[in-house]
Amino acid sequence: MYTTLIEPHELAAQLGNPDWAILDCRFDLARPAWGADSFRAGHIPGALHADLDRDLSGPVTPATGRHPLPAMAALADTLGRFGIDAQVQVVAYDQGPGAYAARLWWLARWLGHRAVAVLNGGMAAWQRAGLSVSSADEQRAPRRFVPQPAAERIVTSGEIAAWLASGALARGAPLLVDARSADRFAGANETLDPVAGHVPGARNHWFARNHDADGRWLAPEELRRMWRATLAGRDPATLISMCGSGVTACHNLLALEAAGLPGARLYPGSWSEWIRDPGHAVALGPESAR
Repeated sequence: MYTTLIEPHELAAQLGNPDWAILDCRFDLARPAWGADSFRAGHIPGALHADLDRDLSGPVTPATGRHPLPAMAALADTLGRFGIDAQVQVVAYDQGPGAYAARLWWLARWLGHRAVAVLNGGMAAWQRAGLSVSSADEQRAPRRFVPQPAAERIVTSGEIAAWLASGALARGAPLLVDARSADRFAGANETLDPVAGHVPGARNHWFARNHDADGRWLAPEELRRMWRATLAGRDPATLISMCGSGVTACHNLLALEAAGLPGARLYPGSWSEWIRDPGHAVALGPESAR
């Protein structure tokens, strides 16, 4: 069973296995149709396309962020439609670094499915390895997915606000870690949300630090060294991961799991939900030393 990452040659050996489901999660925030278009042009044989907006997010409302979690029942139906049940090994991939594939990884884990992994290096690594690509209209028989949800894996805006008011975030207990780039975290280059900055007390750990220039994940020991520095002696279970809309935050959660540091939770609403409430405090500039 693969529960974090899988290599292209390992996936290639399982093509055609009915108990393996491959999901293409390619997406571009600036071009929402790009992922589906790219899938139709060429994908890993047997893969189905999982769209971030349609399949991996719920409806956006005035109270939510840009990519709210889907309802558990709706997500279970989606996974079943993709031919996934308790017996199926799921492999998710995107163009390379795994930012969108990690969202599917986390969602499946949220519903209790552990046999889910992200393709290391994504479609780019698959093609560099010279492996076959298909443009066929793929079909997969649906199965019945029975969720065993782990609701404790998430925290809400209300909980974040309470910890901020009590001073807990300033003490780093819990440790709120923002996966956005340093310039967006500081409020110097916000291109996606109407308010710039970060939650006061949060720390910054850009998700792109988890992979190399080719979009391949760092070795577990390197991830462990880097994340231990971010944790600064804290238990990984105290860490809460956020980002702009709860997507790349999942990349940091997968990195922690791959590093052997499990137990962290997701703030799914993240920055784009936090700023929906004008009463929520906003901080600007780089994180202060704590």
